[in-house]
Amino acid sequence: MDDELVQRTAERRGESPDQVLDRNLAELLQELRVAFTGVQLLFAFLLTLPFQARFDSLDDVGLTVYTVTLLSTALATLTLVAPVSFHRLVFRRQQKAALVAVADRLLLTGLALLLLAITSATLLVLDVALGRPSAVVGAVVVAVFGVVLWYVLPIRQRRLGPVGDATPRP
Repeated sequence: MDDELVQRTAERRGESPDQVLDRNLAELLQELRVAFTGVQLLFAFLLTLPFQARFDSLDDVGLTVYTVTLLSTALATLTLVAPVSFHRLVFRRQQKAALVAVADRLLLTGLALLLLAITSATLLVLDVALGRPSAVVGAVVVAVFGVVLWYVLPIRQRRLGPVGDATPRP
């Protein structure tokens, strides 16, 4: 996190810079817990699929979608767990600002990978259940909905600024 931003936030909220970093880290950890629960459930589901009877009936497209889904879920898992490792390795070394900045980027990256995993899992399941045309439509709906909810709305709000502040942000 940028030192100047931490200082401005601390002054505005009546906190010390350390309190701002502590609060930001706690908020990030809560967000990681929510995201990680979803990725764990999806990963567990995907790891059992090859052992199901119908898995052998997947065509090349189905196997490719499964592979993309499994790999994006594995990468999301690694990315969302990375802040824990980072924290452990910089623990008690006065690097909380770096931890917050890195964890923030990792969480955003992990969410993007999770969105890919959710979209491709939807494609995979709907392909088996309803057929490819319906699966593609369903996956597109999930992808668009995810992008709008996870990125477009927050970025739009960030540009608008705090509620009640009519001054657009660059």
